[in-house]
Amino acid sequence: MIHEFQIRVLPSQAASEQTIKDYIAHDRGIDIRTIYGVRVLRRSIDARQRTVFVNLTVRVYVNEMPQDDAYRHTDYHDVSDGRQVIVVGEGPGGLFASLRLIELGLHPVVLERGKNVRERKMDLSLITKTQKVDEESNYCFGEGGAGAYSDGKLYTRSKKRGNTEKILNVFCQHGASTSILADAHPHIGTDKLPRVIENMRNTILECGGEVHFRTKMTGLIVSGDTVTGVEAVDLETGRELTFHGPVILATGHSARDVYRYLDKSGIEIEPKGIAVGVRLEHPAALIDRIQYHNKNGRGKFLPAAEYSFVTQVDGRGVYSFCMCPGGFVIPAATGPQQIVVNGMSPSNRGTQWSNSGMVVETRPEDIEGEGRLKMMHFQEGLERMCWQQGNMRQTAPSQRMADFVNNRLSYDLPKSSYAPGLISSPLHFWLPPHVGKRLQDGFRKFGQTSHGFLTNEAVLIAVETRTSSPVRILRAADTLQHVRLKGLFPCGEGAGYAGGIVSAGVDGERCADMCAEYLDSIVAE
Repeated sequence: MIHEFQIRVLPSQAASEQTIKDYIAHDRGIDIRTIYGVRVLRRSIDARQRTVFVNLTVRVYVNEMPQDDAYRHTDYHDVSDGRQVIVVGEGPGGLFASLRLIELGLHPVVLERGKNVRERKMDLSLITKTQKVDEESNYCFGEGGAGAYSDGKLYTRSKKRGNTEKILNVFCQHGASTSILADAHPHIGTDKLPRVIENMRNTILECGGEVHFRTKMTGLIVSGDTVTGVEAVDLETGRELTFHGPVILATGHSARDVYRYLDKSGIEIEPKGIAVGVRLEHPAALIDRIQYHNKNGRGKFLPAAEYSFVTQVDGRGVYSFCMCPGGFVIPAATGPQQIVVNGMSPSNRGTQWSNSGMVVETRPEDIEGEGRLKMMHFQEGLERMCWQQGNMRQTAPSQRMADFVNNRLSYDLPKSSYAPGLISSPLHFWLPPHVGKRLQDGFRKFGQTSHGFLTNEAVLIAVETRTSSPVRILRAADTLQHVRLKGLFPCGEGAGYAGGIVSAGVDGERCADMCAEYLDSIVAE
């Protein structure tokens, strides 16, 4: 017999299958010898009170062996002879679009400007060693996109746009831990996600799809009101290439050359609101003590603590973003004369630091200037200013948190996870007032609600600008095609329709579905 129970237990009681069995047997009056298996379906931590509990939904197998799979399997078949679809970008939007195309019997041809996920890792290490950024292979460009080496968090609020559970199951099918199906805030980890991405690429290739690395789109092929393919260049040889078919454009939120091309070509785009600010890094032990209300921290059975803050200051949201417990702050620039920071965590979340983006909602009307790329230009200006403040290297301008709030220069800085190094800088002075002043007010509010959070043990590391795309590529809500150009499917975070790995994956699948319908309509005609 199979039972499902919702239980509320201490962390030590949720620590293993055996301790859960013990609790169920005692609490529900079941002979433990008859419990053949327990599967955790949902897991969340409730740390609102001084006693921390773990909420579990569990499936209990009494007098029968577990038979169901830990995840739902998707079948992928050979599509070597299928109709061709061009997928530009191999981030989560492009990967999930390609896998969905295979499900639908279509032949994906993936163009990725960067390197494969293994080779890409070497270029990331060179940023710290040489203080230079490879413009085609960095924390944003390359196989897996911006999420591959910047954490792999899978939490999303975008539940209405598609099947988020399907995305998590596909990750499990390609090697991710099935714990992501149960956790309230699922996380694969920077150390584990690259292998999962590699497995997804191998599925595409094994099914007859194509993946072309170091292949950069330079333009769309347009016939009348229809996109029929792309022009590209092989970055290794300089050879010009053409690929024919409808196009799923999933280039990510940092492909500024693509935005410039679209703007110059008169293709309909619009400026989109973004959020900008800093990375805020605390000692992980301090966050553990604050969040778990315990001077001894998290103890043996709890994970590194997370937090989430949000408030309104002068009509704009100020909030934490992409919180990385037990993680690192990383250099995420995509070109010269830029400093951009992001965060990541390994799967064990075991470093001595915890960080998050602390950002301010910024709308197009908040920024001076005209043009469809005004928000992108604002990003570029902040990143260039940050680079100048950092001595024109990847050394990041930084300030202790309480010093920033009180308009004081930090004469020294704490030890940090940011490998290229920190340099003391008066962020309170040079950050745009609509960002800096709101951050100061937001930090004061967060410090009032979470005692000990506002502290000089924490450091602000500038600047966080790549929270989302500064541009939206206009598409029709019913077909997901561009509003004017048939056969062009703007996709994912780079097109302005997603905000993270899972939502980008969902949008990739939706674009693949609409692309299949488009091709069927052409055949019908």
